[in-house]
Amino acid sequence: MNLQLLEQLTQTFGPSGYEDEIRAVIRPIVEPFADEIRVDPLGSLVVHRKGTGEGKKIALAAHMDEIGLMATYIEEKGYVRFTSIGGVRPVNCIGGRARFANGTTGVIHVERRDDATAMPELRHLYIDVGATSRADCPVAVGDPGQFVGPLVRQGQRLISKTMDDRIGCYVLIEVLRQLTDSPHDLYFVFSTQEEIGLAGARTTAFRIDPDIAISIDVTGTGDTPKALPMAVELGKGPAIKVKDSGMIAHPLVRDMLVAAAQKVGVPYQMEILVGGSTDAAAMQLVRSGVPSGCLSIPCRFVHSPSEMVDETDVEHAIALLLTALQTTL
Repeated sequence: MNLQLLEQLTQTFGPSGYEDEIRAVIRPIVEPFADEIRVDPLGSLVVHRKGTGEGKKIALAAHMDEIGLMATYIEEKGYVRFTSIGGVRPVNCIGGRARFANGTTGVIHVERRDDATAMPELRHLYIDVGATSRADCPVAVGDPGQFVGPLVRQGQRLISKTMDDRIGCYVLIEVLRQLTDSPHDLYFVFSTQEEIGLAGARTTAFRIDPDIAISIDVTGTGDTPKALPMAVELGKGPAIKVKDSGMIAHPLVRDMLVAAAQKVGVPYQMEILVGGSTDAAAMQLVRSGVPSGCLSIPCRFVHSPSEMVDETDVEHAIALLLTALQTTL
């Protein structure tokens, strides 16, 4: 596995609505494998690979954006109050660090409360950037920030911030690199603003007008202490979505991915996610409707600064997709 590439992807700045830096990292990597490349009005990067036969038009989407935060108020002593960009859980923030677009790094902590046992809300949190006053604070209202979490390899497990969904971007990049040819007209979409409403994938899919759409994203697992029961575990293979809170996967796409896994001989799991959704939920609703589904990378601790995936699940997802895209439907 190319850990240098994964580190570059996971550590690059890119909260929802601020994907310029991560797009600038991905574009030169994928450009040599593109027959055509463009940036859509909302910032999604689209790589077109022409098919060799009478295949389908297939869109594959992985979102570039990450959850993050935005400064809302600077207190008199220079502490930064903030709001969320995407699904930020306050309990995952305390004691962590935030890095703003200008490079300023601060510690996230919680103010003293009368009931310290109650679950904190975002309004109880602040960021200490080392300022002593509002005047010398290097952060301004409206500045976006990301959470800090370096990439660590622990055996077969990979831990970092922003596996959601830079690991999906990694999968698409590797599929592009390894794909020799396909009967299908392929559009690899590195989408924007997934974490705040799926906007990038929705508008890009409208423009592409695909026959089939597949999202590559992460999903939760049921293999941690007292986790919600879920038939997905780390290291047991990529997960083929059946249903999540935003969509029911189209049987055509679900069966296509299952057949590819069986053909190439990689393990796979069937995913039912009770909370959360992916770009596929938006892509299926454009124009007159698009048969859509999702291939998911099992991930522990989603939407925290230390998201964990298994290297073999990633490798098997790449092999599965390569087989699917080389198969005539």
